[in-house]
Amino acid sequence: METKTYIWLGIFIGSTAGGVLGMVLDKGNALGLWTLLLSTVGGIAGIWAGYKIANG
Repeated sequence: METKTYIWLGIFIGSTAGGVLGMVLDKGNALGLWTLLLSTVGGIAGIWAGYKIANG
């Protein structure tokens, strides 16, 4: 696969996982501060992980 594909997969998986964790911490509030913050952090971590996986 292309580097771009791994990065997009990382963004999707990371931001989804961060958002779910944020919802758990914020008692189900989908637009709460923790949800938005952890979704962003997860997306950034996903970009990094996708790049690292694609480029060994």
